[in-house]
Amino acid sequence: MTMDTHQAADLLLGAYATGVPVDPFQDLTLEQAYAVQLAQVERWQRDGRTVKGHKVGLTSAAMRRQLGVDRPDYGHLLDTMFHLDAAPIDAGAFLQPRIEPEIAFVLRRDLAGPGVTAAAAAAAVDFVLPALEIIDSRIRDWKITLTDTVADNASCGGVVLGSTPTPPHGLDLALTGCLLSVDGRITDTGAGGAVLGHPLNALVWLANTLGERGVVLRAGDVVLPGSVTAAIPVAPGQAVTAAFAGLGSVTADFSGGTASRGGTA
Repeated sequence: MTMDTHQAADLLLGAYATGVPVDPFQDLTLEQAYAVQLAQVERWQRDGRTVKGHKVGLTSAAMRRQLGVDRPDYGHLLDTMFHLDAAPIDAGAFLQPRIEPEIAFVLRRDLAGPGVTAAAAAAAVDFVLPALEIIDSRIRDWKITLTDTVADNASCGGVVLGSTPTPPHGLDLALTGCLLSVDGRITDTGAGGAVLGHPLNALVWLANTLGERGVVLRAGDVVLPGSVTAAIPVAPGQAVTAAFAGLGSVTADFSGGTASRGGTA
């Protein structure tokens, strides 16, 4: 479909409300797609929600090749997207959810680009946490292009953070391994190096990209740098756990939820 940014934002907001995905967009430029994303964020903020951080997507080489792009993208994390570790999550709140294990950064100081280096980014991190991102798409059947996912807030749905913070000093996050399991059965493995070679690289990219738009990452913000494995579908009745070496584990528990409105993809 071809339309202006306000129409596209209204359609995506409608998908949240109805649980019915929309068709892929056509002819949106990347700048227009980010404008669609921001229009939704501004609407959510007017409704009383607050931005608590950002996510970085398309950090794996495989996903960038799949979409034919050479860069990551980003989305906003709102306060209502956060869920407690191992607490029941209503699967019915999502359209077509999938899960990604990530190493979350929590900032202890503001980080403003452009010009942020890896050293500056590392110095701004307070601690890291094991995390599970619930990605979701308001685009029908996950038939997304880069501009589709950018417009759709980088396909963000929710976040579960682990409960044990770990200072990053002395950790080699590129070598930090992860076991991803569903209902106690290991389904995939990965390591931090899958994220642009090192999760910190995603934080640097985000700070500098946002800085070009006049946006500063704030102390206390949560940053999800990208998944260490492929995303997996999640269904009602399942519990997904990511166990990270040296960081502990985190669980997204859909065992008490109702059926997802759009099904899994």
